[in-house]
Amino acid sequence: MTGLGIASVPQLPILGGGLLLAGGFAGLAAGMMGVGGGIVIVPVLYHLFTVLGVDEAVRMHVAVGTSLATIIATSLTSLRAHRRRGAVDGDLLRAWGPAIFLGVLAGTAVAGVVRGPVLTAVFAGMAVLVTLHMLFGKPEWRIADGLPSGAPRQGLAGGIGMMSAMMGIGGGTLSVPILTLFGYPIHRAVGTAAALGFIIGVPGTVGFVLTGWNVPGRPDFSLGYVNLLGLALILPASMAMAPLGARLAHSLDTRVLRRVFALFLGLTAVRMIHGLLP
Repeated sequence: MTGLGIASVPQLPILGGGLLLAGGFAGLAAGMMGVGGGIVIVPVLYHLFTVLGVDEAVRMHVAVGTSLATIIATSLTSLRAHRRRGAVDGDLLRAWGPAIFLGVLAGTAVAGVVRGPVLTAVFAGMAVLVTLHMLFGKPEWRIADGLPSGAPRQGLAGGIGMMSAMMGIGGGTLSVPILTLFGYPIHRAVGTAAALGFIIGVPGTVGFVLTGWNVPGRPDFSLGYVNLLGLALILPASMAMAPLGARLAHSLDTRVLRRVFALFLGLTAVRMIHGLLP
Protein backbone atom coordinates (compact mmCIF):
# COMPACT_ATOMS: atom_id res chain seq x y z
CA MET A 1 0.00 0.00 0.00
CA THR A 2 1.89 3.07 -1.19
CA GLY A 3 1.25 6.53 -2.56
CA LEU A 4 -2.31 7.79 -2.76
CA GLY A 5 -3.74 4.52 -4.00
CA ILE A 6 -7.11 3.15 -2.93
CA ALA A 7 -7.23 0.81 0.04
CA SER A 8 -8.69 -2.65 -0.42
CA VAL A 9 -12.44 -2.83 0.18
CA PRO A 10 -12.25 -5.06 3.30
CA GLN A 11 -9.83 -2.61 4.93
CA LEU A 12 -11.77 0.59 4.33
CA PRO A 13 -14.46 0.05 7.03
CA ILE A 14 -11.78 -0.91 9.59
CA LEU A 15 -9.58 2.03 8.63
CA GLY A 16 -12.42 4.56 8.54
CA GLY A 17 -14.01 3.36 11.77
CA GLY A 18 -10.69 3.29 13.56
CA LEU A 19 -9.82 6.82 12.43
CA LEU A 20 -13.19 8.19 13.57
CA LEU A 21 -12.73 6.44 16.91
CA ALA A 22 -9.24 7.89 17.29
CA GLY A 23 -10.47 11.40 16.57
CA GLY A 24 -13.49 11.14 18.85
CA PHE A 25 -11.50 9.73 21.75
CA ALA A 26 -8.76 12.36 21.27
CA GLY A 27 -11.29 15.20 21.33
CA LEU A 28 -13.08 13.77 24.37
CA ALA A 29 -9.82 13.38 26.30
CA ALA A 30 -8.63 16.85 25.31
CA GLY A 31 -11.89 18.42 26.44
CA MET A 32 -12.09 16.54 29.73
CA MET A 33 -8.48 16.69 30.86
CA GLY A 34 -6.77 19.36 28.80
CA VAL A 35 -4.28 16.90 27.31
CA GLY A 36 -3.15 17.23 23.73
CA GLY A 37 -4.96 15.00 21.26
CA GLY A 38 -1.68 13.65 19.89
CA ILE A 39 -1.02 11.64 23.04
CA VAL A 40 -4.19 9.68 22.12
CA ILE A 41 -4.06 9.80 18.31
CA VAL A 42 -0.54 8.40 17.95
CA PRO A 43 -1.00 5.13 19.90
CA VAL A 44 -4.47 4.52 18.41
CA LEU A 45 -3.13 5.01 14.88
CA TYR A 46 -0.12 2.85 15.66
CA HIS A 47 -2.30 -0.06 16.81
CA LEU A 48 -4.75 0.48 13.93
CA PHE A 49 -1.92 0.32 11.39
CA THR A 50 -0.61 -2.79 13.15
CA VAL A 51 -3.99 -4.52 12.72
CA LEU A 52 -4.05 -3.50 9.05
CA GLY A 53 -0.59 -4.95 8.48
CA VAL A 54 1.20 -1.68 7.68
CA ASP A 55 4.97 -2.17 7.49
CA GLU A 56 6.57 -1.78 10.93
CA ALA A 57 9.28 0.36 9.35
CA VAL A 58 6.79 3.18 8.63
CA ARG A 59 3.70 2.67 10.83
CA MET A 60 4.99 4.85 13.68
CA HIS A 61 6.25 7.50 11.28
CA VAL A 62 2.79 7.77 9.69
CA ALA A 63 1.08 7.85 13.09
CA VAL A 64 3.33 10.70 14.24
CA GLY A 65 3.14 12.65 10.96
CA THR A 66 -0.66 12.40 10.79
CA SER A 67 -1.00 13.46 14.41
CA LEU A 68 1.17 16.54 13.82
CA ALA A 69 -1.04 17.54 10.87
CA THR A 70 -4.18 17.41 13.03
CA ILE A 71 -2.50 19.61 15.62
CA ILE A 72 -2.32 22.56 13.20
CA ALA A 73 -6.11 22.98 13.13
CA THR A 74 -6.86 21.99 16.73
CA SER A 75 -4.18 24.30 18.13
CA LEU A 76 -5.60 27.28 16.22
CA THR A 77 -9.09 26.57 17.56
CA SER A 78 -7.78 26.23 21.10
CA LEU A 79 -5.54 29.30 20.73
CA ARG A 80 -8.46 31.55 19.78
CA ALA A 81 -10.42 30.42 22.84
CA HIS A 82 -7.50 30.98 25.22
CA ARG A 83 -6.64 34.38 23.72
CA ARG A 84 -10.15 35.61 24.42
CA ARG A 85 -9.53 34.79 28.07
CA GLY A 86 -6.11 36.48 28.10
CA ALA A 87 -4.39 33.18 28.91
CA VAL A 88 -1.66 33.32 26.23
CA ASP A 89 1.75 34.68 27.29
CA GLY A 90 3.14 36.57 24.29
CA ASP A 91 6.46 37.25 26.02
CA LEU A 92 7.07 33.54 26.59
CA LEU A 93 6.10 32.77 22.99
CA ARG A 94 8.62 35.28 21.68
CA ALA A 95 11.28 33.92 24.01
CA TRP A 96 10.60 30.24 23.34
CA GLY A 97 9.29 30.31 19.76
CA PRO A 98 12.62 30.24 17.84
CA ALA A 99 14.08 27.49 20.06
CA ILE A 100 10.87 25.43 19.80
CA PHE A 101 10.98 25.81 16.00
CA LEU A 102 14.62 24.71 15.79
CA GLY A 103 13.91 21.80 18.11
CA VAL A 104 11.07 20.67 15.82
CA LEU A 105 13.38 20.80 12.80
CA ALA A 106 15.95 18.71 14.65
CA GLY A 107 13.34 16.22 15.86
CA THR A 108 11.83 15.87 12.38
CA ALA A 109 15.27 15.33 10.84
CA VAL A 110 16.11 12.64 13.39
CA ALA A 111 12.72 10.96 12.97
CA GLY A 112 13.26 10.85 9.20
CA VAL A 113 16.39 8.70 9.50
CA VAL A 114 15.73 6.47 12.52
CA ARG A 115 13.93 3.14 12.28
CA GLY A 116 10.27 2.85 13.23
CA PRO A 117 10.92 0.92 16.46
CA VAL A 118 13.15 3.78 17.68
CA LEU A 119 10.26 6.25 17.33
CA THR A 120 7.97 3.77 19.07
CA ALA A 121 10.42 3.46 21.97
CA VAL A 122 10.69 7.25 22.28
CA PHE A 123 6.92 7.64 22.42
CA ALA A 124 6.39 4.74 24.82
CA GLY A 125 9.15 5.90 27.17
CA MET A 126 7.82 9.45 27.36
CA ALA A 127 4.25 8.14 27.72
CA VAL A 128 5.33 6.21 30.81
CA LEU A 129 6.72 9.44 32.32
CA VAL A 130 3.49 11.30 31.49
CA THR A 131 1.50 8.47 33.08
CA LEU A 132 3.53 8.66 36.29
CA HIS A 133 3.11 12.43 36.42
CA MET A 134 -0.67 12.16 35.97
CA LEU A 135 -0.92 9.49 38.67
CA PHE A 136 1.43 10.89 41.29
CA GLY A 137 2.18 14.52 40.37
CA LYS A 138 1.08 17.23 42.78
CA PRO A 139 0.04 20.77 41.72
CA GLU A 140 2.21 22.25 44.44
CA TRP A 141 5.43 20.58 43.23
CA ARG A 142 8.08 23.16 42.26
CA ILE A 143 11.63 23.06 40.93
CA ALA A 144 11.99 26.83 41.10
CA ASP A 145 9.86 29.96 41.24
CA GLY A 146 10.70 30.99 37.68
CA LEU A 147 12.07 29.68 34.40
CA PRO A 148 15.85 29.57 33.99
CA SER A 149 17.51 32.21 31.85
CA GLY A 150 20.01 32.08 29.00
CA ALA A 151 21.09 28.78 27.45
CA PRO A 152 19.19 26.52 29.90
CA ARG A 153 15.94 28.35 29.05
CA GLN A 154 16.50 27.92 25.31
CA GLY A 155 17.64 24.33 25.76
CA LEU A 156 14.44 23.53 27.62
CA ALA A 157 12.35 24.98 24.78
CA GLY A 158 14.39 23.20 22.12
CA GLY A 159 14.02 19.91 23.95
CA ILE A 160 10.23 20.32 24.13
CA GLY A 161 10.13 21.04 20.38
CA MET A 162 12.37 18.09 19.50
CA MET A 163 10.57 15.52 21.66
CA SER A 164 7.12 16.79 20.61
CA ALA A 165 8.02 16.42 16.92
CA MET A 166 9.32 12.89 17.45
CA MET A 167 6.23 11.92 19.45
CA GLY A 168 3.61 13.64 17.28
CA ILE A 169 2.23 15.77 20.11
CA GLY A 170 1.47 19.47 20.28
CA GLY A 171 3.73 20.41 23.14
CA GLY A 172 1.13 20.84 25.87
CA THR A 173 1.74 17.33 27.19
CA LEU A 174 5.34 18.31 27.94
CA SER A 175 5.28 22.10 28.28
CA VAL A 176 2.38 22.39 30.77
CA PRO A 177 3.91 20.17 33.50
CA ILE A 178 7.35 21.70 32.90
CA LEU A 179 6.03 25.26 33.15
CA THR A 180 4.04 24.51 36.30
CA LEU A 181 7.11 22.92 37.90
CA PHE A 182 8.79 26.32 37.46
CA GLY A 183 5.93 28.11 39.18
CA TYR A 184 4.02 29.12 36.06
CA PRO A 185 0.23 29.58 36.50
CA ILE A 186 -1.59 26.54 35.15
CA HIS A 187 -4.17 28.45 33.08
CA ARG A 188 -1.51 30.53 31.30
CA ALA A 189 0.56 27.38 30.80
CA VAL A 190 -2.36 25.62 29.07
CA GLY A 191 -3.23 28.68 26.96
CA THR A 192 0.35 29.29 25.88
CA ALA A 193 0.78 25.59 25.06
CA ALA A 194 -1.97 25.95 22.45
CA ALA A 195 0.17 28.48 20.58
CA LEU A 196 3.23 26.27 20.95
CA GLY A 197 1.21 23.50 19.29
CA PHE A 198 0.91 25.57 16.12
CA ILE A 199 4.66 26.31 16.12
CA ILE A 200 5.28 22.56 16.42
CA GLY A 201 2.56 21.35 14.05
CA VAL A 202 3.42 23.36 10.92
CA PRO A 203 7.15 22.61 10.49
CA GLY A 204 6.65 19.11 11.89
CA THR A 205 4.00 18.27 9.30
CA VAL A 206 6.04 19.70 6.43
CA GLY A 207 9.07 17.76 7.61
CA PHE A 208 7.20 14.44 7.83
CA VAL A 209 5.72 14.98 4.36
CA LEU A 210 9.18 15.57 2.89
CA THR A 211 11.07 12.84 4.75
CA GLY A 212 8.37 10.29 3.88
CA TRP A 213 8.11 11.21 0.19
CA ASN A 214 7.93 8.02 -1.92
CA VAL A 215 8.99 5.83 1.00
CA PRO A 216 7.58 2.33 0.37
CA GLY A 217 5.12 0.58 2.68
CA ARG A 218 3.02 3.59 3.69
CA PRO A 219 -0.77 3.21 4.05
CA ASP A 220 -2.96 4.31 1.15
CA PHE A 221 -3.96 7.98 0.94
CA SER A 222 -0.61 9.05 2.39
CA LEU A 223 1.31 12.17 1.42
CA GLY A 224 4.76 11.46 2.73
CA TYR A 225 4.24 10.28 6.30
CA VAL A 226 0.90 12.14 6.62
CA ASN A 227 -2.18 10.02 6.02
CA LEU A 228 -4.76 12.26 4.34
CA LEU A 229 -7.68 9.94 5.08
CA GLY A 230 -6.68 9.98 8.73
CA LEU A 231 -6.51 13.76 8.71
CA ALA A 232 -9.93 14.05 7.03
CA LEU A 233 -11.68 11.76 9.53
CA ILE A 234 -9.82 12.49 12.76
CA LEU A 235 -10.15 16.28 12.69
CA PRO A 236 -13.99 16.53 12.47
CA ALA A 237 -14.47 13.79 15.06
CA SER A 238 -11.98 15.37 17.44
CA MET A 239 -13.42 18.87 17.15
CA ALA A 240 -16.98 17.55 17.54
CA MET A 241 -16.21 15.63 20.73
CA ALA A 242 -14.01 18.24 22.47
CA PRO A 243 -16.98 20.39 23.62
CA LEU A 244 -18.69 17.30 25.06
CA GLY A 245 -15.50 16.46 26.91
CA ALA A 246 -15.34 19.99 28.32
CA ARG A 247 -18.94 19.71 29.57
CA LEU A 248 -18.25 16.32 31.16
CA ALA A 249 -15.21 17.78 32.92
CA HIS A 250 -17.52 20.07 34.89
CA SER A 251 -19.83 17.26 35.96
CA LEU A 252 -17.34 14.46 36.71
CA ASP A 253 -14.47 14.12 39.16
CA THR A 254 -11.41 15.17 37.12
CA ARG A 255 -9.09 13.32 39.50
CA VAL A 256 -10.80 10.06 38.60
CA LEU A 257 -10.71 10.97 34.91
CA ARG A 258 -6.98 11.65 35.04
CA ARG A 259 -6.36 8.30 36.70
CA VAL A 260 -8.47 6.46 34.12
CA PHE A 261 -6.68 8.22 31.26
CA ALA A 262 -3.30 7.58 32.89
CA LEU A 263 -4.21 3.88 33.11
CA PHE A 264 -5.12 3.85 29.41
CA LEU A 265 -1.90 5.63 28.46
CA GLY A 266 0.24 3.47 30.71
CA LEU A 267 -1.20 0.21 29.37
CA THR A 268 -0.77 1.49 25.82
CA ALA A 269 2.87 2.37 26.48
CA VAL A 270 3.56 -1.02 28.06
CA ARG A 271 1.94 -2.77 25.09
CA MET A 272 4.08 -0.75 22.67
CA ILE A 273 7.22 -1.61 24.64
CA HIS A 274 6.23 -5.28 24.72
CA GLY A 275 5.83 -5.22 20.93
CA LEU A 276 9.44 -4.07 20.61
CA LEU A 277 10.82 -7.02 22.58
CA PRO A 278 12.27 -9.93 20.59
